[in-house]
Amino acid sequence: MSEKNVKPWVKTALEMGPVLAFFVGYILLKDREFVVAGETYTGFVAMTAMFVPLLMLSTFVLWRLTGKLSAMQIMTLALVTVFGGLTIFLNDERFFKMKPTMIYALFAGILGFGLLRGQSYLRVVMGEMMPMDHEGWMKLTLRIALLFLALAVANELIWRNLSTETWVKFKTFGLPIVMFGFFMTQSGLLARHTIETDEKEAS
Repeated sequence: MSEKNVKPWVKTALEMGPVLAFFVGYILLKDREFVVAGETYTGFVAMTAMFVPLLMLSTFVLWRLTGKLSAMQIMTLALVTVFGGLTIFLNDERFFKMKPTMIYALFAGILGFGLLRGQSYLRVVMGEMMPMDHEGWMKLTLRIALLFLALAVANELIWRNLSTETWVKFKTFGLPIVMFGFFMTQSGLLARHTIETDEKEAS
């Protein structure tokens, strides 16, 4: 399936919609308990059970609309399904809280492995959007790998030491803000290493 153009707000809504729905649902249900087949579940676990299929649906719709999914989106869906499933099956919210740690540690490891081989795996997935020279890609990849590693550590510290509500707020709002702020600070690197190209895409 070829890649299709989709309005940015539609793509953003599909990517952020499940996360915001989880946040709203958790705030509404955090003090409630649900009994299913004799097992008592907290509002957090109940929202996890809703979040996993919702993310599956939004990812499927995004794929149908755009014709492609990034490696990050695929791996995120896989880890959400695994850790969300463990949370529901074992009735233990810790597994879902570990999920961001696993995601960011995995991405940091993959990017770091590429750097050790003298390659930027980030360039493979983003090269068409940001034409940069090799040095620029290596620097940006290193910085993003370190960012992912820092986010993995931050997630572990927060879910292990602070309240569930604080963790939910961090996951919903803190992580996107940190990511946005990080990329805003990389404008200088992008400006220094962007390469001009006269190649035109075929219409």
